[in-house]
Amino acid sequence: MSVKVSGLFKIYGVQKAVNGISFEAFPGRVLGFLGPNGAGKSTTMKILTGYLPQTSGNASVCGFDVNTHTLDAKKHIGYLPESNPLYPEMYVKEFLTFVCDIHQIKNIKKRIQEVIQLTGLGPEQHKKIGQLSKGYKQRVGLAQAIIHDPEVLILDEPTSGLDPNQLIEIRKLIKDLGKTKTVILSTHIMQEVEAICDDVIIINKGKIVANDRLETLLQKHHTQNIEPIFVALTKEN
Repeated sequence: MSVKVSGLFKIYGVQKAVNGISFEAFPGRVLGFLGPNGAGKSTTMKILTGYLPQTSGNASVCGFDVNTHTLDAKKHIGYLPESNPLYPEMYVKEFLTFVCDIHQIKNIKKRIQEVIQLTGLGPEQHKKIGQLSKGYKQRVGLAQAIIHDPEVLILDEPTSGLDPNQLIEIRKLIKDLGKTKTVILSTHIMQEVEAICDDVIIINKGKIVANDRLETLLQKHHTQNIEPIFVALTKEN
């Protein structure tokens, strides 16, 4: 597996934001990481990417412990956080060049053109990021996440703000990337899960309440849609 999580906790005072979860994610598969707001999704992703230390438990990426070998783990990760932090005063190509320099990528111009084509940024590539629509800003965020060709992609709400045509294109890109990489995808769009994901984890109040292949989960609950499963497992009592 590319990602392994074991007995992971993140505690704030008396609140267990992540409550002893364990799971694995594998190459060649897209894992949908689902849950209501405040369930612990983004916290888990921040721990996996080395942006937030866990309280206890272990997490590793490509064999590197995210706590003790953080930089080694990060080299194998492409991360698009929910907030998608960008530099609005920078031009698209300028920003991607900056990211390439951080990752010490060789043949920068060639790689930037490849990623611009992959993410559909061509029409806007000469603009400042601050001039872009929200959808195109998401594309820039996705471009910076994949530009160093990481083995693991962690995407937190990657299609936020995209119009229907953009949704189709970016979903296809994520699906294609998932054929060779390990992709962990957080989304609130249930149709997106059905269109992209091979495996599904549902987390609620810091605990995993479902962890299975998508097709197996649907069969177990005798439904063709993930939404009723999600609602049943996460609704307030």
